[in-house]
Amino acid sequence: MTVARGLWKVLVGVKDALVLLVLLLFFGLLFAGLSARPNPRITGSGALLVRLNGTLAEQPAEPDTLSVLSGNNATTREYRLRDVVRALRLAATDAQVKVVVLDLDSFAGGGQAAIATVGDAVDAVRRAGKPVLAYATGYADDGYQLAAHASEVWLDPLGAVLVAGPGRPHLYYKGLLDKLGVTARIYRVGTFKSAVEPFTRSDQSPEARAADQALADSLFETWKEEVVRVRPKAQVAAYAADPAGALAAAGGDQALAAQRAGLVDRLGDRMAFGRAVEKIAGRDVNDGPGGYSAVALAPYLAAHPEPAAGRVGVLTVAGDIVDGQAGPGTAGGETIARLLTRELAKDRIRALVVRVDSPGGSVSGGESIRSAILAAKAKGLPVVVSMGSVAASGGYWVSTPASAIFAEPSTITGSIGVFAVIPTFAGTLAKAGLAADGVATTPLSGQPDVYRGTSPVFDRLIQTGVEGVYARFVRLVADARRLPPARVDAIAQGRVWAGGTARQIGLVDRFGGLDAAIAYAAELGHLKGADAAPRWIEREPTGWKALLGFLTQRREPDAGATDAWAQVAGRPRDLALRAVADAARLANGPAMQVRCLECAALVPGRVDTAAALRALIP
Repeated sequence: MTVARGLWKVLVGVKDALVLLVLLLFFGLLFAGLSARPNPRITGSGALLVRLNGTLAEQPAEPDTLSVLSGNNATTREYRLRDVVRALRLAATDAQVKVVVLDLDSFAGGGQAAIATVGDAVDAVRRAGKPVLAYATGYADDGYQLAAHASEVWLDPLGAVLVAGPGRPHLYYKGLLDKLGVTARIYRVGTFKSAVEPFTRSDQSPEARAADQALADSLFETWKEEVVRVRPKAQVAAYAADPAGALAAAGGDQALAAQRAGLVDRLGDRMAFGRAVEKIAGRDVNDGPGGYSAVALAPYLAAHPEPAAGRVGVLTVAGDIVDGQAGPGTAGGETIARLLTRELAKDRIRALVVRVDSPGGSVSGGESIRSAILAAKAKGLPVVVSMGSVAASGGYWVSTPASAIFAEPSTITGSIGVFAVIPTFAGTLAKAGLAADGVATTPLSGQPDVYRGTSPVFDRLIQTGVEGVYARFVRLVADARRLPPARVDAIAQGRVWAGGTARQIGLVDRFGGLDAAIAYAAELGHLKGADAAPRWIEREPTGWKALLGFLTQRREPDAGATDAWAQVAGRPRDLALRAVADAARLANGPAMQVRCLECAALVPGRVDTAAALRALIP
């Protein structure tokens, strides 16, 4: 009987393996068949529908296998910035596209600089003589920044435009740590390196408050200038300064208040908006009232593949910088270094642009990326850095090899500082009636001792190491920017700067987006014509990941919060999850970090609910 049961288990295992193999083969053939079909195109004329139900991202993360198959994806959907921009630029010259529709009902932002880049592409559509209509049930700052570029802005009669401006609270853990008996050992350099303050204070230090206020004010001024430039009739400053007054003057009607302030053109529900688009794009006979002929973003991009690669390599450093390997959306030091060194071995590029959109992270991970960029420079390739919405701390570290740095006025950069955090639990053990003791053979035996607290020798070693990394950081910046080290130290100290100020103090060379950086790199590399086009240095997804991405693209995402008040109501949840995730990064990250946590609070991005909740579990 024992032998029979064992044989039966083997047969069942073989059967399960064969079923799994058949399923994988089926999905693989399904993906191949769907991919091989003719590219979809607009039949006749119609609208390009740009529905952004999520955030803009420089480099979206790969879809999680279980989340896609279960249909329960906990992260916010991300749209690749260059894809959205490319679609809009194609629409500007595509005779089949009569109008562009921006559906911003569930747009969750993605960085002020990124939104401005999409806004420029919208402006190009309008310059081509084509209308751009934007619609949302309600607009918050990010959604309105993009909508303002449209030729006609629609708002639901029950909606509102809420202009809050940059600024949000930070969570401080010192009181809780004291109650739990946890001591956070902090090692840092930088008067303004406020990332560790939540572990040492119950409020914001005067230095951090002054720096954060200056950054927020600069970003808000840039935001208002952009809105007024593309929509001169918008009384945005007065509306933001006294929203209650504007509401009272409109008899309590929030939508009417926004219209009277020149922020929106038309009030109407989605059906009325659809009828307006239908007059331009034509009617969709398969849809009901308010339906219009349109093609969505994903199929439109599929119908217009990216042009052939040129000889300007573009390397993306996006997300947290970590040691080792990581997928897209996270800057794994080893992964990115390998991508670049393999491309250099192929000898296909003659110039390099490094696109940085990262708040930093691991020192060693950043150094791996910097070393690979230096190898490109050693081969004689001109190196140009293009900064996205944020390129701070470790993001600036990897930018130092560049011959020129391009940024936007709303880019968040700087944060040149270093810190380390090590929690110890002697107080926690004492509260539970526990104690620890032991022997040692050297001053470093058992260090860091999380049970009894770190030793003075260990503390000196870590602090000296942090100071050494900071000194190296200052030297790198001084050499790269041709500035005296004392001058770099004065503007460093962990302080975060907006791109406009960063250019004034010498951390940035020119204003401009990725296109400007690519053009400049091509000029330095003496490249013209097709050779001056970009070649994206990125990892191609595996067949399985490509299939998951394809399924994710085809699935219409959940609408999520639509009206402005619902978006505001969701902020406390996102702030709480982000605070937990930030705490986990500090506690579980590398010993020494060049990271700008305050930058992440100013740039909406993916909030992985599951990961944040897992961080609560020891």
